[in-house]
Amino acid sequence: MEHTPMVVGTKLKTRKKKWFSDFRAHKTYYFMLIPMVVFFIFFSYLPMFGLYYAFIDYDFSKGLTSPFIGLKNFEFLFHGGMESIIWKITKNTVLYNVAFIILNNFFQIAVAILLKELTYKKFVKTTQTLMFMPYFVSMVIVSSIVYNLFNFDYGVVNGVISFLGFEKFDFYATPQVWPFIIVGIEIWKGLGYGSVIYLASIMGIDESVYEAAYVDGATKWQRILHITLPLLKPTIIVLVLFALGGIMRGQFDLFWNVVGQNGLLLNATDIIDTYVYRSLTVNFSIGLGSAAGLYQSVFGLVLILTVNAIVKKVDKDNALF
Repeated sequence: MEHTPMVVGTKLKTRKKKWFSDFRAHKTYYFMLIPMVVFFIFFSYLPMFGLYYAFIDYDFSKGLTSPFIGLKNFEFLFHGGMESIIWKITKNTVLYNVAFIILNNFFQIAVAILLKELTYKKFVKTTQTLMFMPYFVSMVIVSSIVYNLFNFDYGVVNGVISFLGFEKFDFYATPQVWPFIIVGIEIWKGLGYGSVIYLASIMGIDESVYEAAYVDGATKWQRILHITLPLLKPTIIVLVLFALGGIMRGQFDLFWNVVGQNGLLLNATDIIDTYVYRSLTVNFSIGLGSAAGLYQSVFGLVLILTVNAIVKKVDKDNALF
């Protein structure tokens, strides 16, 4: 059947009528969407015009009329292959985030299951409160704590090392130890919040399932292995997919406050976010910073689409879209 102009016009009128009738029926919900739409327009879509900076040699005196140089900023970032700037910061960003995702989820699930199995409720509530507190601690304060722990002259750790008769260890001049320190800080800060999410999911499991397994002679470990973990799978997949969506975006506040601009540690701690920030505020290389930011966004988009497609093929019900 041919879609004549009259038929198309009739369909458009029908759609408009449906939309207006739906709007009248649910106008409160539509008005509630306005703040969200305005937020995304101003903070997500309008800033996208700044992508143009990635293709120019930015000059502060000329602004947007600075010379257009095409892909030269990207060529600079990718120059050197495996020794390039972009490879180093991408490797650091991805490896740190993979460690964050795996270890955070492992410890959060373990703690959530442990809290579920404990019977002394006052202890459980006290433990939850104490674990949740680090989540609200400012990263500036965390950086001060870390500095007072690992400072060469007055740090607590070096004080203990000296007391035991060993030579002091210069943490701030040894890049190899910082991946462990940074991952440890991230686990410590996120443990309480993440475990509460998993605990809420566990509490939603029907108790009759556990009771039936108990009657059948299943041990506590078998109930965890064959009931709790399988029923937690949808929550785990969703949270991991959300985390993978931001795998190219490191914890900027963590890296910048704890490590800062310590050049001795950059090889082990420099990520895309800190490189972009340093390019814009320290080196004033707006073109390079914009190019790195665009690369970061495109790479992250491709990654989440790929992972979601894989999940969709394996288990369609647990995919995000």
